Amino acid sequence: MTTPNAPPGHFTILYFAAATSFTAKNVESLPAPLSLRKLFDVLEERYEGIKESVLDHSLVTINLAYVDIPEEGEEDVLIEEGDEIAIIPPVSSG
Repeated sequence: MTTPNAPPGHFTILYFAAATSFTAKNVESLPAPLSLRKLFDVLEERYEGIKESVLDHSLVTINLAYVDIPEEGEEDVLIEEGDEIAIIPPVSSG
């Protein structure tokens, strides 16, 4: 799978598993810069209910490196132009 490049001034979000189902997208671009904490707020505005249903239980990578979601009062991570974010919900198998 090749990931489309984000337009200038944007970053790319890749959605997997339940995140893909919830957004009905595999990929989208958003304007940069944006803090990681603010990203979750923006996604909740676009896809009501995604934070509780998907994001609160997902792993996140920035440029293939796993990152922790900062708690209130902790230093936030800044997403820059050209970055690639992946939202990776837990996957169950049977």
